[in-house]
Amino acid sequence: MRVVPPSEGVDVVAAERAATAFLAAFGVPTDTGPTADTPRRMARAYAEMLSPRSFDLTTFANDEGYDELVLARGIPVHSVCEHHMLPFVGTAHVGFLPGERILGLSKLARVVELFARRPQVQERLTKQVADWLQTHLQPRGVGVVIEAEHMCMTLRGVRAGGTSTVTSSLLGCLRDDPRSRAEFLALTTSAGSYGAGGRHG
Repeated sequence: MRVVPPSEGVDVVAAERAATAFLAAFGVPTDTGPTADTPRRMARAYAEMLSPRSFDLTTFANDEGYDELVLARGIPVHSVCEHHMLPFVGTAHVGFLPGERILGLSKLARVVELFARRPQVQERLTKQVADWLQTHLQPRGVGVVIEAEHMCMTLRGVRAGGTSTVTSSLLGCLRDDPRSRAEFLALTTSAGSYGAGGRHG
């Protein structure tokens, strides 16, 4: 199955013109000197941050009947806060309890990117990854934990540098079965500072 993200028709030329006007409004000259090419760089940088890549969803029959947790820890997360258009960066831990099929491990990172490369809030991103995997893989359970630092919180406003926000979404057995839930949370806790208390920070 080929996963092709919806295209909104990124217009880099129009974005460059808008970046020039944006910088001019803040008194940043772009006609000469080291910032002459900044609008183009800005436009291309945001085009990259807001454009997920297509990928093939590779799954395999679970012929061995594997029924234990599969977990990819420390998947890089790069997204843009939809409220301030500033980046938030961190890591995702994504796991599932296989059903009839298992997933190529690199595809877990691809699914995170699929939803991260767009204007986002972390809560929605976490739930979208979990829901998408539940729908397309139909496992017995899915768990997603994301821990990220938001530039809109560390560079402006309260300026609470070093603060991280943790969100989680658990579906199926990883939500309903206490033993499976505890195993998943214990493994994600050992990967970072996440605890069973859910969102904090």
